[in-house]
Amino acid sequence: MAVAMLVLGGTGFAGRALVEEGLSRGWEVSALNRGLSGSPGPRATHVAGDRLDPATLAPLRTREWELVVDTWSGAPTAVRDSVRALVDRAARYIFISSGSVYAPPPPLGVTELSPTVEASPDLRTGEYSELKRGAEMAVLEAFGDRALIARAGLILGPHENVGRLPWWLTRLAAGGEILAPGPPQLELQYVDVRDLARFVLDASVDGHSGPFNVVSRRGHATMESLLDACLTVAGRDDAQLTWVAPDFVVDSGIEPWTELPIWLPPDHEYAGMHAANVEPAHAAGLSCRPVSETVADTWAWMSRLDGPPPLRGDLPRPGLDPVREREVLAAWHAQSR
Repeated sequence: MAVAMLVLGGTGFAGRALVEEGLSRGWEVSALNRGLSGSPGPRATHVAGDRLDPATLAPLRTREWELVVDTWSGAPTAVRDSVRALVDRAARYIFISSGSVYAPPPPLGVTELSPTVEASPDLRTGEYSELKRGAEMAVLEAFGDRALIARAGLILGPHENVGRLPWWLTRLAAGGEILAPGPPQLELQYVDVRDLARFVLDASVDGHSGPFNVVSRRGHATMESLLDACLTVAGRDDAQLTWVAPDFVVDSGIEPWTELPIWLPPDHEYAGMHAANVEPAHAAGLSCRPVSETVADTWAWMSRLDGPPPLRGDLPRPGLDPVREREVLAAWHAQSR
């Protein structure tokens, strides 16, 4: 008998990947959403509902589910209301959380037992970290050891709606001299959204519970291997990477992570974002595909679009202004003479 899986959302980045992964297994997949951000696809059952209006969750109480997967990143009260509606109807609950829940700045080697930010399931506003942690608390309070919490780090892959990897691909596709922030061997941690989806479903079915840091092992990719992969699939013939020392980049006033997506200098306060302990997740079955595959598949998806990739409206647009990039590169060459 097919597993009955409910995805709360199902049309965005991670939600879409979860729906597609469930369908690929022959499962019976339903997706609850308002229907404002597209469709979960013709093979998934759409359940109309608004996470911010508990009255619309009534249809969820009319049947039973083996798995519920939740990607919510807003007020934890929506997760609190959902778990209350589903606690007697669902066998297991998966929440896609974030490594941002750890008390800042995250230490190198942060583990699932490291301190988290102060939060509450009853929060209606707050920082992203507080909202995700409050939602975790709501899930764990209701489902206990029937809950799996995926503390994902940087998520990349097709349909990314934050724009980090798409910005780099677009920049290399524009050609010319490209500011590549060093050092080239800077080790990165990230997870392909499809590997995230596969892991949480496998781990939950296998009976795993509690929090997991869900990203690749440190060094699965480097800034160099990431940008080389982008250059291979999207770079114009005249595209040229110029590696600039991290101190020079920072001293030039460029914001790591936002203006140069994915990148954090080695001595950055938040360098722990690329240095989490992920052995529990890998022991539970997490497997990460090569960075070249993630990059190539993301570019293939972008190439099928009629325009630029859609971005979430609640986050700032990533990327470095072209004029600013040229100025910093000119200054770098001048001081290197």
